[in-house]
Amino acid sequence: MLLKSTTSKWAGLFVAIVLLILFMIASVIYGYTNTNWQTAIDAFTKYNGSNEHIIIQTVRLPRAFIAAAVGASLAIAGVLMQTLTKNPLASPGIFGINAGGGFAVVAAVTLFSVTDVHTFNALAFLGAAVAAVSVYAFGSFGREGLTPMKLTLAGAAMSAMFASFTQGLLVLNEAALDQVLFWLAGSVSGRKLETLVSVLPYIGVGWLGALLISGKMNVLAMGEDVAKGLGLNTGLIKIMIGVIVILLAGGSVAAAGPIGFVGIVVPHVTRSIIGIDHRWVIPLSGLLGAILLVAADIAARYILMPAEVPVGVMTAIIGTPFFIYIARRGFNGR
Repeated sequence: MLLKSTTSKWAGLFVAIVLLILFMIASVIYGYTNTNWQTAIDAFTKYNGSNEHIIIQTVRLPRAFIAAAVGASLAIAGVLMQTLTKNPLASPGIFGINAGGGFAVVAAVTLFSVTDVHTFNALAFLGAAVAAVSVYAFGSFGREGLTPMKLTLAGAAMSAMFASFTQGLLVLNEAALDQVLFWLAGSVSGRKLETLVSVLPYIGVGWLGALLISGKMNVLAMGEDVAKGLGLNTGLIKIMIGVIVILLAGGSVAAAGPIGFVGIVVPHVTRSIIGIDHRWVIPLSGLLGAILLVAADIAARYILMPAEVPVGVMTAIIGTPFFIYIARRGFNGR
C-alpha cells in the first residue's frame, strides 16, 4: 500500500516509531533468562542487583540500542548507494564495504593484538573506505564507464577477496579465532553500551548528513545529465554520499560486525510504502532497518535456545530470497 498524502506519510513514520519502541522493549524483556515487563520496570526503578536486573541493564538494553542503531545505519546506507549507482542490489554488504571493514578489524586483532575500541572504529572506517573506493574504481573501468552490472561484479569480487584475506589471517593465528568468529558472523550479543557510544558520533553525522542531502538525492535520482541541467553539483554530492556511506557502514561494522542484506531489503520495502521521495524514504528506511534488526536479534535468541544464532545469520535467512527476487526482476524493475 503506497502512502500518497503528507498526512498519511507522517502517520506512517509515527507507526514505525511506535513499532520500534515496542520491539526494543521486547528485546529488553525476552530471552533465555526469564523476565517480564514488571521485572524490566523494576530494573530501572527498584534496582536490587539481582541476576535478572543485571542482565536487563548490562546485556539486553545495550544490544537493543546497538541493533537499532546498526539497522538504521545499514538501511540508510543502502538507500544512498542504490540511488547513487542506479543499482537495486547495492548495499554495504553486497559491495564489499562491510567485508573491507571486517578485514581491517580482523587484521588488527590477529597481527597486532589490538583490543582498543577506538582503534577498532578507525580501522573499520579505513577498511570500509578502501573497499568503497576500490569497488567504484573497478566498476568504472572500460569504455562503458560505470554500470550497475559492473558495480555488482566488482562488489562481489571485493567481498570475496576480503573474505579470503580474513580467513587466511584466522588460519595463521588460530588463537584470535575465538575472539572474532562470532563477531564476523554479525552479532550484537555481548556488546557493551560503550561500543555504541564510541561509534555514535560517526553514525549520527551520517544520519544527519543523509537527511540534509535528501532533497538533492531526488534530483540525482532523475539522472546525472538532468541533475547537472538543474544546477546540481553532482561531483560534490557523490563525494558526500560516499563519506556518509563510509561513516554508516564503518560504524556498523565496528559495533556489530559485518551484517548483510539489511541495506538491500529495507529500501525496497520502504519505497513500496512511501514512494520515491528521499525526504521520506531516508527516515522511514532508518526506522524500518532498526525494526528489522531488533526483531531479527529477538528471533535469534529462540532458534537454538539456549544457544544463540548470530543476528547476521537471521538477516541472511530473510534477505537471501529477497536478493534473488530483486536479481530476477532485473536492474530496470525498480
